[in-house]
Amino acid sequence: MRLYLASSFIFPRSLQLRLFAVCFVGTHLPLAAFLVWAAATGRLDVLGAIVVIAATVLGMLIAVGGIYALLAPIDLAARALNDADDGEIAQVPQLSGGDLAARLLAGVNRAAGATAERMRKLSREANVDVLTGVLNRRGLLQQLDTLSEQETTGAVALVDMDHFKLVNDLLGHETGDRVLQDFAKVLAGTVRHTDLVARWGGEEFLVYFRGATEAQAQSVLMRIAERIRNEPLAHLGERPVTFSAGTTAASRRTLDEALRRADSALYEAKHRGRARILSNAELSC
Repeated sequence: MRLYLASSFIFPRSLQLRLFAVCFVGTHLPLAAFLVWAAATGRLDVLGAIVVIAATVLGMLIAVGGIYALLAPIDLAARALNDADDGEIAQVPQLSGGDLAARLLAGVNRAAGATAERMRKLSREANVDVLTGVLNRRGLLQQLDTLSEQETTGAVALVDMDHFKLVNDLLGHETGDRVLQDFAKVLAGTVRHTDLVARWGGEEFLVYFRGATEAQAQSVLMRIAERIRNEPLAHLGERPVTFSAGTTAASRRTLDEALRRADSALYEAKHRGRARILSNAELSC
């Protein structure tokens, strides 16, 4: 480290040229001493000196090329680390052997793998609801933002568990968490893989039915309601836990307005006795 710092004034932006300068001085001291001695004693052979100097220049060029080639893996590793995009380190070619360059590239690849896994974990944690494993609000909106307007035209449903506070109060929060987890699995397992399911907050879920009509969305929700009636997630006294839902047509561009309509339909479904699925068009009925 001391030599590195002491020689930093020589070619401060190029380690390769600094190494060459150190090697040049070290290997040419004997030649310079010999030429001075030969000239001082009158034994200098001009032709021989020219041949030796020419061979030295050629050797110098070979040394420069060799130094650059041997340090290429280190330069590659440095570029991978310096050019890291959003904290992600690019993988570099692996070298066989256990010398310094091979160990350095192996270390960069380990760092790249660990960083990539950490970024994936952070992305999952930022976009996925920890309790239920479905998307959270941020994750769903991010998914929609990656799609075109045509790809996000469909129907949206706001789904809310009925009397969920009683589930927590009477059966305990652990049971409440399990009910949410099981319900999320039923939702995600029943809709198509192109549809999006998110925990919108508390015991409320949002389902985005891509390319579907509101009638198709209601049909899917009715199947889910029938399933949890036959296979209850939990019971409040003699009654199985149910859900209410409000649906409406939607697109990514009109999502905010669609959510207001779906929320109004959900509120009305609750008002009419819960355990029902109500479309926005039915509000005036």
